[in-house]
Amino acid sequence: MNAFEYIRAQNEAGAVDEAHVAGARYLAGGTTLVDLMRLEVLRPSRVVDISALPLVEIEALPDGGVRIGALAKNSDVASHQLIVERFPALSEALLAGASPQVRNMASVGGNMLQGTRCPYFRDLASACNKREPGSGCAALDGYTRSHAILGTSDHCIATHPSDMCVALVALDAVVIVRGGDDKTRRIAMADFHTLPGQHPEIESQLQPGELITHVEVPATPFAAHSRYVKVRDRMSFAFALASTAAALDVKDKKIRDARVALGGVATKPWRATAAEKDLIGRAPGFDAFKHAAATAVAEAKTRPENAFKVELVRRTIVRALARAGGLA
Repeated sequence: MNAFEYIRAQNEAGAVDEAHVAGARYLAGGTTLVDLMRLEVLRPSRVVDISALPLVEIEALPDGGVRIGALAKNSDVASHQLIVERFPALSEALLAGASPQVRNMASVGGNMLQGTRCPYFRDLASACNKREPGSGCAALDGYTRSHAILGTSDHCIATHPSDMCVALVALDAVVIVRGGDDKTRRIAMADFHTLPGQHPEIESQLQPGELITHVEVPATPFAAHSRYVKVRDRMSFAFALASTAAALDVKDKKIRDARVALGGVATKPWRATAAEKDLIGRAPGFDAFKHAAATAVAEAKTRPENAFKVELVRRTIVRALARAGGLA
């Protein structure tokens, strides 16, 4: 691990000021940052500890939505009555992630910014454009069972690892960030993460020094009818091979609105808008769900080792929609 400067922030403004230094990183729960620093994948010049900031609240909004502090622990959010009752997909996604010990440490903001689990990213001997821009991508000619089939580029095919973010995309969540001069921005969760394109090292809309302070999840007609399904190699502490957060608004036996977000198969939490449009106006049922699932992966780009993900994610979509529609 390289030498770095450690600063413990006392307030939001101070944290943002201290992070406006090249190579600075925020430290919250540390479940990703410390791991990557030990591997020397990340070598920050300064670590700004924000764990003492009072950003842990989980509170109801007047419209029925919820506002979650960026330092709220994953375990607290997953078990909170507001989340379980109004936004079940978010609770299920958080409970599907990591282990109880990690969930007790990991923060909401940190979960959004966790690094990919691509083995080439974590191996300093391998070329990785995400870790070292311009060095190449060893995965393109390597073993790709865990890699993405959606949102890829010639520079990166790494999957985004978060379960929570997939649910937040399906629930139309908004990320609130604070920058210098007390300025705040609101970023739709579906737009927060970026596609790799030619710059895989840029993973989100955050500007240098900006601090995630809250996430707001709005009250929508489909929020309470949302579910999360994850398929993985083992039942705990494993990242998704394919996952789906699905939500349905059904009236008079017709789907009025739908959300379908995918994990484990894309370079960012993936909103399947074509599948959503395909569902609207149809009667909820397995035929409609299977058709939408096929639409969701129509543009998938596979490699020999990860081609199985096409059928796997189709099945997770159908299962998640069936659960959201009360059919399973």
